[in-house]
Amino acid sequence: MPRGLVPDCDLRAPRSRGRPPPGAGRVSVRGTDPPRAGVIVELGGVNADRELAAEAGGLLIRTTAVEDPGELISRLPQPDALAWVRRGEGLVGWGEAAQVTLPAGEDRFTVAEKWLRSVLEGASTEDQVGVPGSGAVAFGSFTFDPTSDGSVLVLPRVVLGRRNGRAWLTTIGKPADPGPPVPVAAPGPVRWHDGSLTAPQWQRAVAAAVASIRAGRLHKAVLARDLYATAAQPLDVRALLHRLADRYPDCYTFACGGMVGATPELLIRREGAEISALVLAGTTPRGGDIAEDEALGAALLASAKNTEEHAYAATGVREALAPLCERLAADPRPFLLRLANVQHLATAVTGTLAPAKPAHRGAGGGAGSAPSALAVTAALHPTAAVCGTPADAAMDLIRELEGMDRGRYAGPVGWVDARGNGEWGIAMRCAEIAGPRARLFAGCGIVSGSDPAAELAEAQTKFRPMQDALDSGDG
Repeated sequence: MPRGLVPDCDLRAPRSRGRPPPGAGRVSVRGTDPPRAGVIVELGGVNADRELAAEAGGLLIRTTAVEDPGELISRLPQPDALAWVRRGEGLVGWGEAAQVTLPAGEDRFTVAEKWLRSVLEGASTEDQVGVPGSGAVAFGSFTFDPTSDGSVLVLPRVVLGRRNGRAWLTTIGKPADPGPPVPVAAPGPVRWHDGSLTAPQWQRAVAAAVASIRAGRLHKAVLARDLYATAAQPLDVRALLHRLADRYPDCYTFACGGMVGATPELLIRREGAEISALVLAGTTPRGGDIAEDEALGAALLASAKNTEEHAYAATGVREALAPLCERLAADPRPFLLRLANVQHLATAVTGTLAPAKPAHRGAGGGAGSAPSALAVTAALHPTAAVCGTPADAAMDLIRELEGMDRGRYAGPVGWVDARGNGEWGIAMRCAEIAGPRARLFAGCGIVSGSDPAAELAEAQTKFRPMQDALDSGDG
């Protein structure tokens, strides 16, 4: 890493993010009520725990313009990385100025946002760039199911960003002596294992979901599978990020708290009061040649099953955003989004947020400010694209049939800055990494016309990006 680009910070890996012993790493959240029981708040990381704890009453945040850093992911100095990158632009981060790990609860987004406001309260910020993603930025990954523990929000010590031809570096806290960058380690050979359900068991779950839909219990449910991979050595997130970004440049390649993937779905982007989203539901593979590819795409657009599945997702997003917006517009009909391995039905949504009610104020907002990206994310989740409709009935069926806890799969993942700007996607085409072990996920939308064998084939296609990233071959 060239000197002069990254300041003198300690780039050694932060301490473990596992649950600390009683009382360790817990702090009161200034400016709000203390964290409720079960909320784990950590201040520290990057060998500066005492210094940052002393600064907690007023963090030192500095953003400066830098020369083009080249590929962002290649600048990550350690395996424990944070990333949100598409087409070479976005943010990468490392080190921990602060982190919160949240217990289960419908209010996990609100608790996370209050925590972030309290951490940034009284911060001394020098931002010479002034764009979305400059200044203080927190990366987050939230659980799909409100009954699941483990949502995380991380305020990194260092963030490197690039957007529209500009690049910047943000640091939090005083610099420390740097350690040497850790070389990127390729995954090596991996062994594969079934997840919670075997393929035949999952097909029976799909058939049961179809029966429930035809019985009138609900209109749509999204059923997911998991798959395990075990390597001979700890997996390096950076190697996976490189491969995903190279092979799927039109997706948002992400990493946060061990969740790594390349999601095609933008849940929400918020820049000032302007928002945009891309709704995806309905999938078919890419063809082997142009003629087959176009035929598959045309069949997808004409498919009653897939257009029904997509309509539920697009309608759900519009209905969730409408109460928050002064203006809202959506494509009248879906278009084809062609990715490297699949084609999706897609609907683009744009809008202008209305001034927030007190409960929706953003991380840096006050009276009259628009809801933050995180607050809008909370209003949207779970969408019909990853849960179903009606949402409550679909969530109940998912708990009944999947035989697993999704954790943070299909939950929101992304970033929010101190002004409430941010980008959040849905954690899809992803895996949860823990040492040498990876847990992969893939899900399919089930409606009355779904066929279990076809859904299994679709799930296998959706596993492919992470399977390829974990493969020991070059690339």
